[in-house]
Amino acid sequence: MPIPRVYVEAPLRCGATLALPRACAEHLVRVLRRQAGDAIVLFNGQGGEWEATIASIGRAEAAVIIGPHHAIERESPLRVTLAQGLARGERMDYTIQKAVELGITHIIPIAARRSVVQLAEARAERRLDHWRKVIRQACEQCGRNRLPAIEPVLDLPTWLARATSGVKVLLATAGETTLSDLTLTEPSLTLLAGPEGGWSQEEVYAARQAGFLGLRLGPRILRTETAAVAALSAFNSLWGDLR
Repeated sequence: MPIPRVYVEAPLRCGATLALPRACAEHLVRVLRRQAGDAIVLFNGQGGEWEATIASIGRAEAAVIIGPHHAIERESPLRVTLAQGLARGERMDYTIQKAVELGITHIIPIAARRSVVQLAEARAERRLDHWRKVIRQACEQCGRNRLPAIEPVLDLPTWLARATSGVKVLLATAGETTLSDLTLTEPSLTLLAGPEGGWSQEEVYAARQAGFLGLRLGPRILRTETAAVAALSAFNSLWGDLR
């Protein structure tokens, strides 16, 4: 049986006893059916992971004894920033989850003109908290010990004004650039992927003016939750940890 990996937002030290957060404890008890004496792995996003043993467990609580630290990293050598046009609930969650599994470094949710979802400030903050949870759970599942950063929702012009230099690509079915045309002088790039309704002509023009190349992955139109994942998989194959 696989050893569960648990993210905790706390300092970790070998030999210390730690009471797990309620949600973590409930998951260990009710979903994974773990018992006292079982082994788990802890990480806090600061690098590496710790062996741990469940010392005591109840219906909604658990305490663990922290064991030795292992400086294990499973980060991709390719640093990718994903600016993703906002999509509805599960579609956005899927993109974020799979991007984390594929080694994404940085995520920026973009409020686009044709986004089906339009978030008011209070709701946007709740969604950001939810996406952070998706990231933590994806890291627990895939073995990453460092959490990718995610920014608050930005509109496209604001983000384009901040976009860094380097290779920048905009996913576009009619794009003039293919994967074979791209050359990386350093292992980093920025990917801009559209929402369900696609980018408006004005948004495409603004991205082009900011230095983005139109990248086509093939002749078929991909869904918003498929496009970025397909691109990240291809990037990993060419320049990341699958090469």
